[in-house]
Amino acid sequence: MPDNKIYPGQERFVASAEDVKVGAVDAVDTDSAPAGFWKSAWMELRRKPVFIIASIMLILILLVVIWPSLFNFAGQDPQFKDLQQSLLSPGGDHLLGTDQQGRDIFARMVYGARASVLVGVLTTIVVVVIGGLLGTIAGFYGGWLDSVIARVADIFFGIPLMLAAVVVMQMIKDRTVFTVVFVLAIFSWPQIARIARSAAISIRNEEFITASKSLGASKVRTLFTHVIPNCLGPIIVIATISLGIYIVTEATLSYLGIGLPATEVSWGQDIASGQDLLREGTPILFYPAGALALTVLTFMMLGDVLRDALDPKARTR
Repeated sequence: MPDNKIYPGQERFVASAEDVKVGAVDAVDTDSAPAGFWKSAWMELRRKPVFIIASIMLILILLVVIWPSLFNFAGQDPQFKDLQQSLLSPGGDHLLGTDQQGRDIFARMVYGARASVLVGVLTTIVVVVIGGLLGTIAGFYGGWLDSVIARVADIFFGIPLMLAAVVVMQMIKDRTVFTVVFVLAIFSWPQIARIARSAAISIRNEEFITASKSLGASKVRTLFTHVIPNCLGPIIVIATISLGIYIVTEATLSYLGIGLPATEVSWGQDIASGQDLLREGTPILFYPAGALALTVLTFMMLGDVLRDALDPKARTR
């Protein structure tokens, strides 16, 4: 119906209440409990095809790492050398052929996942524990403790990871998986510490932190009960992406001959041994390089989709 009283000279139409139908979409379910942060993140993740694909690839990689004999169909020993079977073509008992020393390429590609992924996972765990704890302590307590931790982190953060790893690993004679993990963790924790510190600063003045203090909880209890759990979101995202970086770093060190010892099967060593043969038209380099690229891609995809789900600002509404 026209209404010219409020806006003279301009018609305005207002529908009657009987003509307006309230749809079921406007109904609010008040019986179900509100979804928490992790539940809403999971609901967001399971709708993303990239997360499903990355999860399937991750499960497959973990099965290869934990149970490599399941995928070693021909039952070849990855360390067995037979120069009489050097550079055999794919087929028969050697699905992808043999390398210059007569070792089965497929078996080495399967067993090489264990060392590389193990280095990446262990390094990530150590970095998250050290960097996450120091970062949350610095951000929550502040003051001189924050200044000391921040300055120490800046010193290590200014040292390139690859350069530092090359220099340190050259000085170590007896190298193992744990040696590589220790060296990588020493120079990698500042990144996680910075993320954790920023997250702790952003939540230390929240209402639930104030309520915890008002109820008589000590700062240590508040730190481990409220601060650290609420900082896990961004830490998990960075840790997942960094895991792929650590795998690449280990492969690079092994490629240069200063990573894992020759007794360990490593993708980096196989890439180095296949480099010269590539010029002769023997493409055995692409098998370990492809496995390495696929593994790193899996963790990068997973980290990217986790960032969208665990970061409320980036979450699709």
